[in-house]
Amino acid sequence: MQVDDALLTRLEKLSFLKISEDKREEIISQLSEIVGFVDNLSELNTDGVDANFAMDDRATPLREDIPECHSEINDEILKHAPKSADHFFIVPKIIE
Repeated sequence: MQVDDALLTRLEKLSFLKISEDKREEIISQLSEIVGFVDNLSELNTDGVDANFAMDDRATPLREDIPECHSEINDEILKHAPKSADHFFIVPKIIE
């Protein structure tokens, strides 16, 4: 796949991003490098590899879901908020 200005323009439209003119060549170069790496992966011989292959056959260990409250962490986070009260963030009303 060739990454060019037309593809980058299409990606901009799909992602709702705007890339400045001075960064376009750099982004095209980086995307081309990423696509090239992925193309290399498609050349790997995976014949005989089970589709469900995993490094570990054990299931993910489960733990007890116990709620915890660390008020010092809450206080540390809230002290950086522009406005807070009663351990909550205060935000502007956006729905009338």
